[in-house]
Amino acid sequence: MLFLQTLCCESLTRRYGQKTAVDALDLTFTEGVWGLLGANGAGKTTLMRMLCGILQPTVGRVRYGGAGIEALGEEYRALLGYLPQDFGYYPDFTAKEFLLYIASLKGLSKAQAMQRSEALLREVGLYEVRGKRLRTYSGGMKQRLGIAQAMLNDPQILILDEPTAGLDPKERVRFRNLLAEYAQGRLVLLSTHIVPDVESIADNILLMKAGRIVEQGTVPQLVKSAAGRVWLTAVPPAEADRLEAVYTVANRRRVPDSDEVELRLITADPPAGAVPAAPTLEDVYLYHFADTAGEERAV
Repeated sequence: MLFLQTLCCESLTRRYGQKTAVDALDLTFTEGVWGLLGANGAGKTTLMRMLCGILQPTVGRVRYGGAGIEALGEEYRALLGYLPQDFGYYPDFTAKEFLLYIASLKGLSKAQAMQRSEALLREVGLYEVRGKRLRTYSGGMKQRLGIAQAMLNDPQILILDEPTAGLDPKERVRFRNLLAEYAQGRLVLLSTHIVPDVESIADNILLMKAGRIVEQGTVPQLVKSAAGRVWLTAVPPAEADRLEAVYTVANRRRVPDSDEVELRLITADPPAGAVPAAPTLEDVYLYHFADTAGEERAV
């Protein structure tokens, strides 16, 4: 059994015809929680599929502990847990039957399968409904089952693609707590475009756009990088409409007991009268991923 070592991408590239989905990435992952933030189409899923060995790169390679994952083969796959965006399930299985079936595919003994299945069903809040058919499950319940199946083999490397899709706020908190605990001594990589899902638990965050990593670091490092780019201004509604057409607006709200509207602007060149505000990770995200089709945006 390999112990946890670094997982490295070397000039990792994937093209689909003329489109480059992942563009010459050089990354090194170590233990802890890694958040991969980006808009839909940024290349997150393609990157994760290459890290899992499901998709072959056009150029470059993935190494674990210095060895190519294609050479490690089954030894590497035994270390992996993976939740794709759309995982398959059998609607007539119960949750318990499904996990026992997946456990057998992953090579767990019957005793291991029973123990891990029972424990994970409790951890994801499905133990009381473990005997119900999956066709009766809500979208959020199915997603929690998907998280459980990814963790069945107690993987050293856990890769989760949009794992919180369909989860309500309480379920998302449970999930974040579960991951923070699980990541001790392991590598957890999760992709999302929901900033709060990584802000509270990620040790490192990667911001991915058009197949490239445009910024990376801890939450404090990324937030610091947005200093001087976040502003507040209170203006009449007509002026607020004009500013929204020019600037990236993170938030708009009516000022209590006033006829004015407060705007939170993301820009390095604020309008007269705007005052600086403390940036957040969501501000960093908007700075990089706000719609920039209009040349007039002052970002």
